Amino acid sequence: MFAASLAFQPALAWRIAPAASQTPFVCTVLMDAASGRELAREGHCEERVTPASTFNIPVALMGYDSGFLRSEHAPVLPFKGGYPAYIPSWRAATDPSSWLQNSVLWYAQQVTAQLGARRFQDYVARFGYGNQDLSGDPGKANGLSQSWVGSSLRISPLEQVAFLRQLANRTLPVSEQAYALTERIMPRQVLENGWEVFGKTGTASALLPDGADDPARQYGWYVGWAKKEGRTVVFARLAMDTKQPEAMGGARSREAMLRELPARLGAL
Repeated sequence: MFAASLAFQPALAWRIAPAASQTPFVCTVLMDAASGRELAREGHCEERVTPASTFNIPVALMGYDSGFLRSEHAPVLPFKGGYPAYIPSWRAATDPSSWLQNSVLWYAQQVTAQLGARRFQDYVARFGYGNQDLSGDPGKANGLSQSWVGSSLRISPLEQVAFLRQLANRTLPVSEQAYALTERIMPRQVLENGWEVFGKTGTASALLPDGADDPARQYGWYVGWAKKEGRTVVFARLAMDTKQPEAMGGARSREAMLRELPARLGAL
């Protein structure tokens, strides 16, 4: 299962505003969910960037808590003309499980549209998620559909693990069903030492000073939690490095983290 987990998962490279850091970096954070004790904090972990597709985790919680999402496979929503369709897997009917597996932007946008701007903002505020800024692109009034897509909403790796710890401890203001069903649709794999890992990738292209896509630099997220024998460890990895043709940033961060996790978790 570990080898299979390293297969490329489709993801979209989102545009984000130029970050303070202009040189490559990596951040890795692991935290014991029960105690809040940091097990590792390595690298550049304070900078806020777009959550990109990692934001599908809180959107799933919102969707299940609100009742719009009903199970692992309901609702099935049809693909429609005019929806974002940057990769082939998005041009098909989608359910909650395939949404998270394929990072289908338009499906997340249907969830947030059903919530409406006021309820969406309320959830993000109560989750304490990053900078909580859902204003979207300046002057475009698109926060409901675009704020997490290389736009106004930003979060750091340290804030990611703080949010994930709340999820693991079930202290967020959502129903028990929302927790259970969100976990069921999360991409997962079992490591060789028995830890079950639930994780979500996210990929984002940096911008040049003139606002054009940077052809050289890319961000890659991999965030989630690992469980074994009643213990839960939450984690976040963020890397900013050069774009590579064989895999996007999120997939590369996932592969790197999954290579390290067996030894890191085995030492606990």
